[in-house]
Amino acid sequence: MKDLKRVEIVTGTLEAPKVVSILEEHNVSGYTMIKNVLGSGEKGIQDGEGFHNAFQNTYIIVACSMAEFDTLKEPLRKLLSKAGGICLVSDAKWLMH
Repeated sequence: MKDLKRVEIVTGTLEAPKVVSILEEHNVSGYTMIKNVLGSGEKGIQDGEGFHNAFQNTYIIVACSMAEFDTLKEPLRKLLSKAGGICLVSDAKWLMH
């Protein structure tokens, strides 16, 4: 087992490519992205309904080391403070295979 940080990001679909760019800029290559996530937050209900994907959310999950997360946290904070969204960080263990 290996100790990691689990980073979960929910933001607007239009901002998801910017999150991926931040990950790539900091050499964090592994992530999972789930599009059209439903929920309610500071912008109200985001249910994917409407004429444009501006009303859709994307969920991105990343497993990385604490050192990697330390390089990501400020760029992510800056993006989310402008675009909205949430970033949850928790301890995780990787069952290596």
